[in-house]
Amino acid sequence: MVAPVQWLLYNILQIYFVFVIANVILSWLVAFNVINTRNQFVYMVGNFLHKVTEPVMAPIRRVLPAMGGLDLSPIVVLLGIGFLQLMILRYIHF
Repeated sequence: MVAPVQWLLYNILQIYFVFVIANVILSWLVAFNVINTRNQFVYMVGNFLHKVTEPVMAPIRRVLPAMGGLDLSPIVVLLGIGFLQLMILRYIHF
């Protein structure tokens, strides 16, 4: 009964990993004026990604020092997700 829960946790972490990557790429595209947030679809996707990732990244931003406009919180989150996935795979056998 534990294996399905482990599988579910691993896949939820993987989906969150994709959300963080998508949020970073979208923020770069908006910052470099490749896409415009006045487009309703872009705004909706950006708003969704922000609401999903911000509760995890905001506390990390408060702890990390300012790096001159460079946000390192996604890197910390991605490393944390990778660590948790490794723990699930290595120490909790499927």
